[in-house]
Amino acid sequence: MTRTPPTAASAAALPSLDRLLRLPALSALIDGHGHSRVARLLRAHLQALRERISTAQLSAEQLQQAIDGPALVAALDARLAADACLDLQPVFNLTGTVLHTNLGRALLPEAALRAVTRVMTAPVDLEFDLSRGRRGDRDARVQALVCELTGAEAATVVNNNAAAVLLLLNSLANRREVVVSRGELVEIGGAFRIPDVIRSAGARLREVGTTNRTHPADFADAIGTRTALLMEVHASNYAITGFTAKVDTAAMAAIAHEHGLPLVVDLGSGSLCDLAAFGLPREPTVQEALAAGADLVSFSGDKLLGGPQAGVIAGRADLIARINRNPLKRALRMDKMGLAALEAVLALYREPELLAQRLPTLRTLSRTQGDVSAQAQRLLQPVRTGLPVDYTVECAVMHSQIGSGAQPQAQLASAGLHITTARRGGLDSLAKRLRQLPQPVLGRIADDALWLDLRCLEADDEARFVDQWSTLRA
Repeated sequence: MTRTPPTAASAAALPSLDRLLRLPALSALIDGHGHSRVARLLRAHLQALRERISTAQLSAEQLQQAIDGPALVAALDARLAADACLDLQPVFNLTGTVLHTNLGRALLPEAALRAVTRVMTAPVDLEFDLSRGRRGDRDARVQALVCELTGAEAATVVNNNAAAVLLLLNSLANRREVVVSRGELVEIGGAFRIPDVIRSAGARLREVGTTNRTHPADFADAIGTRTALLMEVHASNYAITGFTAKVDTAAMAAIAHEHGLPLVVDLGSGSLCDLAAFGLPREPTVQEALAAGADLVSFSGDKLLGGPQAGVIAGRADLIARINRNPLKRALRMDKMGLAALEAVLALYREPELLAQRLPTLRTLSRTQGDVSAQAQRLLQPVRTGLPVDYTVECAVMHSQIGSGAQPQAQLASAGLHITTARRGGLDSLAKRLRQLPQPVLGRIADDALWLDLRCLEADDEARFVDQWSTLRA
């Protein structure tokens, strides 16, 4: 018996948008999401059906089913669910890089979250002086804390450290020369380079010394009538070793001040405490740079400082005043949420003995290898049970890095889970499936294994982490 082929659907059989919107089955959707949104989603659905008709992928019977009330509701519900999935989503950072630029760097402490919520849900005195009843300075609270913690005369804040350097140079060195050691012309993330920032600020770069060796005379000899300032850039994301020489901050300050010039230090990482006290590699602090004679220091809020994305400039009051008069300051300023978070984080530094408990960045960085190793032992069996049978998982010693350009050679003794398989392409396949979990898990593939460094996995997140593994065995 010959089977009759299905009749192809015709575009003429598609009902109008208006007719479908009047279907009783859609009334609940319209009540819940509004006429305009349902109409927009329905229009997109009809266009998809039209395209399938034009390529003969839809029969008349299938079309009739697709435009039936319950089917339409199901299709529109699916589109609404897809729209509800926000692009930014939490992930488990098991890469071994603590301050991971691609994953948002520092996590905010509870105090900062409360501060942000407070300023988001009510009018606040952002630029209003309550004591005098008139307009105030939005940076005032942060400035007071920065000065208290660093000994600076004044401070100002913008939305990141690259913006801080740009604003600083445009304010103090526009159309003039900035003297920098050739060994400090760094490239930061995303191919942003110090020479490019200097040029974009309207200043002219004057390189001195060589890649590996720069001497005091190199700076002194470069100073001329067009020189605006000397600049020291903390080479945070790389290290030069071997036959090297560098002019320290105090010596550079002496040279600059002898010629009536300011010394600017781009410290980048933003450390406000001695990390060695927490068992971490030592990092130069803002306080030390200012004490050594730097006139201005710029640094990040979301690196070692452990706060929100921000760029802080601290130092001489007269120079900060010039910077604040620059029209670019308004273009680069922080919003109320960032300022509230930064203020809350800076306030934690008033009690340094409690920082490791309260500041997630410092808590994560200072975890001992024994603590992380014990966590790996707890998670070994749940992860092993969730993996397909041809995968092997073991606890392993690992080495984390600070990240975001801080201490590029430093390694933090850590631990985690080491996963291997003989399945061809199995590691890439598993890594992809981990990225597709409700809360994606990000590790790193190296040396024929998938490494999951547990340093950044908080104890409170372990249960949620384990619950996801049951979906992997297949």
